[in-house]
Amino acid sequence: MTQHITPPAPAGQARNLLVVVVGLAAVVILMLCAFALPSVNSGPHELPVGVTGSAQATKAVTGALSGDEWNVTTYDDEAALKSAMENRDVMGGIAMTPGHVTVYTATAGGSQPTAAVTAMGDGIAQQQHAEVTVTDLKPFSADDPKGAGFAAAAFPMIFGGMIPAVLLTRLFPGHSGLRRRLTGGAGFALLAGFAVTAFLQFGTGSLSGGYLLSSLGMSLGLAALVMTLLGLEALMGMAGFGLGAAVVMLLGNPLSGLGSGAHWLPGGWAALGQILPPGASGSLLRANAFFDGTGAGTPALVLGCWVVFGLALMLVADRRGPKAPVVVPEQQAQSV
Repeated sequence: MTQHITPPAPAGQARNLLVVVVGLAAVVILMLCAFALPSVNSGPHELPVGVTGSAQATKAVTGALSGDEWNVTTYDDEAALKSAMENRDVMGGIAMTPGHVTVYTATAGGSQPTAAVTAMGDGIAQQQHAEVTVTDLKPFSADDPKGAGFAAAAFPMIFGGMIPAVLLTRLFPGHSGLRRRLTGGAGFALLAGFAVTAFLQFGTGSLSGGYLLSSLGMSLGLAALVMTLLGLEALMGMAGFGLGAAVVMLLGNPLSGLGSGAHWLPGGWAALGQILPPGASGSLLRANAFFDGTGAGTPALVLGCWVVFGLALMLVADRRGPKAPVVVPEQQAQSV
């Protein structure tokens, strides 16, 4: 028995078209908000800086930088200030001596904060009619002094997790292919992490630090994204995958702070970005590639939680088993 589907009436078609158009417009506005608002409101937000010098000089600088833009810490001497920067307690420093101001920066921690700290040091030197020297304690690599390759790592971090999840879902669909998707996702993350890091470190010279540590961090970041997307798809279908991909693209990408560092974004935006896989992956790569692993613990823990979350979703989907086929009444009648 053939079942005929009646096409919707013209009024229904117009209503459906209106819903689609309005929905697409809402998505565009949401994308604009996600990408534009953090950029418009970007700037130093409690940017940690250190100051050392005479009591009178440090008091004057601390008072001048008492707004929400800066978080100033006073140190006893330049050695303590530089040690704080090595430990990533502060992102920049000002050392004042009679007739001279030394600005300490860490370009690898973020180009925009470095520029802000340098401008602040120049302003202090002009007020005191002193000479100024800028010393970069943690620069990008000599082959890529502007960090262009590091900033470009956002592409493989995001799309490198989305594309394999789509392909694995298509090649090994359904409950029977769940474990193959899991194995493929883990194998891809491990291999791609080492390959991407090798290209950035040895091909373009954009990364410093130990190759093994940076590669493992990159693999963990890719695993966090691909496992989460595979888990959402296994449990909720393509709707779950679409939800996860939308969060990564609309929130994770613009809030990652990969080029600027988290302190260049508003507080709430920065915190959200750092708990999403792109932001945590960028912070982990920055720590491993330029700061000898200092500050890698928190982003590694965040990414590990995302991996566990994705595995838990796949485990739940596996326990549910394959969905029973839906039998329509006509098929039941024919089988009888």
